[in-house]
Amino acid sequence: MKVLLTQEVRSLGSPGDVVDVADGYARNFLIPRGLAQRATKGALKQVDTIRRTREVKEIRDREKAEELAASLGKLQIRVRAKAGDGGRLFGQVTPEAVAEAITKAGGPKIDKRRLHIDGPI
Repeated sequence: MKVLLTQEVRSLGSPGDVVDVADGYARNFLIPRGLAQRATKGALKQVDTIRRTREVKEIRDREKAEELAASLGKLQIRVRAKAGDGGRLFGQVTPEAVAEAITKAGGPKIDKRRLHIDGPI
């Protein structure tokens, strides 16, 4: 039976994927738990529409992020932190501290949850 996943299923895929599963697995597990629905023409059209709107939103978000990155590239920020002998920091530089430093330097207000720091600073 072909089903349309409505939620992430570890062994099958992510929401919006159409997968072929055993009839019993679909009827007894996936559909009753709300993890999937039958892959009808209407459902497939709806998913296609949702995918298109997501793609447009992702393009807009990427453009905004590139504009933001260009404006941030011109800023010079300083983050103050306590340090010991030899320049080792007590603690770490947090996304909240970076967002605050960007705002103080004249940059746009950035939500700390949108900042990603790859490793310890």
